[in-house]
Amino acid sequence: MKAFAPLTREQVSPANQAIFDTLKKNLGMVPNLYAAMAHSENGLGNYITFQSGKSSLRGKEREAINLVVSQVNGCTYCLSAHTVLGKMHGLTDEQVIEIRKGSAPFDHKLDALVKLVKSITEKKGHADPELVDNFYAAGYNDGSLVDAIIIIGDKVIMNYLHNLTNIPVDFPLAPSL
Repeated sequence: MKAFAPLTREQVSPANQAIFDTLKKNLGMVPNLYAAMAHSENGLGNYITFQSGKSSLRGKEREAINLVVSQVNGCTYCLSAHTVLGKMHGLTDEQVIEIRKGSAPFDHKLDALVKLVKSITEKKGHADPELVDNFYAAGYNDGSLVDAIIIIGDKVIMNYLHNLTNIPVDFPLAPSL
């Protein structure tokens, strides 16, 4: 397979250089997967805009979705990145593992979200009706469902990019399950 490498700031367009500068300022680094996306003149900017849209779901819920989708899709890069980010949003190491396994017994509402997201991802949008009912019974609404699907789509993009390119992981590796 053709080698696919993250690009440096000097190798990208001026528009992507500005994004790299912002990423470095905000994160202290340009994650390799973002630097790989910069192979596209417009891909990185389009993705950043998509990813940073407003959501009714809070940070911990977003990270739970990212962890579940990345686990289902077998993306080592995203599992590693979102283990770090999940902990920044208050998840413990044990909770991250539980979420990756498909449940969140420590939080009833989050558990309903995690189980639904796992079903949506595994069944390509055809979730178990009981899990949809449980999601609504836990206090989520139609807007929450739309926002969850958007976050799933966001994560699928990055999971597929990494799984196809095998860009080096530049976060502490997430433990294997």
